[in-house]
Amino acid sequence: MDSMLVGAVSAFWFGILTSISPCPLATNIAAISYIGKHMDSHRKIVLSGLFYTAGRVMAYIGVSFMIIYGLLSIPQVSFFLQEYLNMLLGPILMVAGILLLELFPVSIPDLLPKKKLGYLVENGNIMGAGLLGIIFALSFCPISAALFFGSLIPVAVKHDSVFLFPSLFGIGTGLPVFIVAFMIGFSFRNIGKALNIISRFEYWARKITGVIFILVGGFYSCVYLFGITF
Repeated sequence: MDSMLVGAVSAFWFGILTSISPCPLATNIAAISYIGKHMDSHRKIVLSGLFYTAGRVMAYIGVSFMIIYGLLSIPQVSFFLQEYLNMLLGPILMVAGILLLELFPVSIPDLLPKKKLGYLVENGNIMGAGLLGIIFALSFCPISAALFFGSLIPVAVKHDSVFLFPSLFGIGTGLPVFIVAFMIGFSFRNIGKALNIISRFEYWARKITGVIFILVGGFYSCVYLFGITF
């Protein structure tokens, strides 16, 4: 299978896994639910979900652009990454896998207090939903940071993809949120059951992905760091 396609699918999967992790899922659903209370039509609620997702996409593209082009614009760093990226991927993936499995408690300071952001969508406007998407996307927790910085960025650097992979990641983070907004907008019942199913799926998906990261990271480390061939 083409490596670019594998990278694109992986970026989208990382986004979905991020969106249904406990911390991002709670903030995403809270944001869309809050917006939904202030919207006066089903159409606006659905549009708010779209704008929220678009805001997240813009945020991730912006951060990826600064990191990737910032690194590659420095000749020494660019040459270093071209030569040693495969060596770095092994340890990076293993650390990301450990964070996904939550083997050690890790906390990231919350630079954007969510409780103080209600005024951004106080009037229920759609543009506020997009702005809230940007802000929540930049408020990383350990799992989302591991998936974005430890998984997406190395893959994007490897394929020199500043827009495609971060966009797919952002769409993945917003897709479940848009689905929930759609359900709220059209008064679907049993949303609570759907969220319970998502929570159970997230637990096992995160654990399986964490194990895969550690195994793949170990393989990369053996091959590119220690020269072991299989």
